[in-house]
Amino acid sequence: MAVSIKRAYEEPASGDGKRVLVDRIWPRGISKDEAKIDLWLKEVAPSTELRKWFGHDPERWQQFQEKYHAELQDNDALAELKTLAGKGKVTLVYAAKDEQHNNAVVLRDLIGHRAK
Repeated sequence: MAVSIKRAYEEPASGDGKRVLVDRIWPRGISKDEAKIDLWLKEVAPSTELRKWFGHDPERWQQFQEKYHAELQDNDALAELKTLAGKGKVTLVYAAKDEQHNNAVVLRDLIGHRAK
């Protein structure tokens, strides 16, 4: 399973495979054409409440991961993402500025692929 992550503001590349947006909200300032998103899985993103609570505070990272894992139990969108990743290269696209503390990192690790 080849799963990588990439900010929505980075240039799409031919090696990205299927590009899946894993945020609940479309990234600001990017058109759908520019983003080259193949699938938008809003349902796999953290709840609005969890996202606001976390606020990308690195001190809350561990708790965020635990709470997010709990939200993802029996999540059909996560199952769809795992199936897609089993078929080929997938790039999880996210908008957060923090490249180490965001939901795409959690999803990538859940699917079974660790960072470089």
